[in-house]
Amino acid sequence: MGLLALKRLMSKQQREREREHRRHKVQGRNKSITSRSKATKDGRRLRNPLPNLPEEIWYHIHSLMPMEDSARTACVSRTFLRSWRHHPYLILSNRTLGLKQNASGKGDVWAFTTKIDQILKNHSAAGVKTLELDVFECRDLNACYLSDWLQIAITPKIESLTLELPSKYEEEYNFPCSLLFGGNGNLIRHLHLTYCAFRPKIGIGCLRSLTKLHLSHVHISEEDMLQMIDSKAPNLSTFNFTGDNLVQFSLESLRVKNLDMACLEEINFLNYSITKLPYMVPNLEALTLSSYNEMVNTPTIAARFHHLNYLEIYLDAGLFPEYDFLSLGSFLGASPVLETFILRCDPVLEDFGDASNMRQLPKHKYESLKDVMIYGFCSAKSMVELTCHILENAISLESITLDTVNDWEDEENLGRCSVAPACKSAECCYLEADVILEANKGLMAIQKYIAAKVPSTVQLDVRGPCSRCHSLEPM
Repeated sequence: MGLLALKRLMSKQQREREREHRRHKVQGRNKSITSRSKATKDGRRLRNPLPNLPEEIWYHIHSLMPMEDSARTACVSRTFLRSWRHHPYLILSNRTLGLKQNASGKGDVWAFTTKIDQILKNHSAAGVKTLELDVFECRDLNACYLSDWLQIAITPKIESLTLELPSKYEEEYNFPCSLLFGGNGNLIRHLHLTYCAFRPKIGIGCLRSLTKLHLSHVHISEEDMLQMIDSKAPNLSTFNFTGDNLVQFSLESLRVKNLDMACLEEINFLNYSITKLPYMVPNLEALTLSSYNEMVNTPTIAARFHHLNYLEIYLDAGLFPEYDFLSLGSFLGASPVLETFILRCDPVLEDFGDASNMRQLPKHKYESLKDVMIYGFCSAKSMVELTCHILENAISLESITLDTVNDWEDEENLGRCSVAPACKSAECCYLEADVILEANKGLMAIQKYIAAKVPSTVQLDVRGPCSRCHSLEPM
């Protein structure tokens, strides 16, 4: 017999031995299962029906489940109870805890604190990666509980922390910044604080993993207003700020790509933003600005947002009647790669006036602009001029949405319930009669001055008041 034939024979024999071994193993397993089944039927022995998996695998399976579902399974077995106590993502609020508010709008503070105490203490051994603690509705909560809970939750494993407090805590509660230092904050990537004092003595530059910082109504200085945000966190790419007054901030500006700022009492915030931000955060890619008191028009500038591709502007009712919406074209001109522009504003009750002297800005081709959405479109002449300016200069435009109702509650942009009843379960936002009248005037302005200027290659989506929720009562 040749050497090659001998090797083939030996290989064949080896495969036959392996098949025989597997056959005996399966038969033995089947006998074991059969014996266990008989024992169960006879009532002599009842075994755990769960697969015999390592606990680490159960922990991982439960970590993929929503927190509420993982908590519900804890009563099934001790394995599931241990898995729930290792669940790394905790979202704690009245809603997730199944607590209801009373007639005065307050929740049961005792039940709320007891449940959170129990959950956090049971998770203390394993530690959590994400904690979202929403106590906004518990206005009578004793602040000492907060510090105890944060002491438990902020460990070297924490990666994301959200703390939403009642508005009265803005000056009453000092966030314990020291908990983030000394190694506990090394992995934290997302920090979101609402209504508290936040006064880190050594800055937050030591939070080297921090990528997203969200501060809403926080006090950093001990004076009446927050004066300076100083962050040298080297990987910070997203910064969200909401407050009453304009703040100065010092960031690792070359890293910041996403900026969202709202100043509730600052006058002419858009003016500040377009003149300062191109220099302060030159690599912005997404910018959201909310202004509530614009008293002057937005100026034209020489600086550029060279990387900005998403721009969203909120204008509240604090506009003076002569505000020139056409001046917002300055933002478009300063953003050469802008792809998406969204404008949201409360309606301006203003007559259109004479259509014979419609203004035009100097020609400026917006080569990258593809999607435009204006919510709260009104019949103000400068609003019509801005829209016509965009249509004439956005050579790559694909779609434009003109909605004469600024429905702040329609977060998913579903439109009116009369148009999309299958998608929208709740009613549309409430509108005063004069706002409904202005919304209808806006529809007429779109039909008269804009619709004919929309190129055939551009999709036009026009929305108006809801026929169900916004009908006017007969006088």
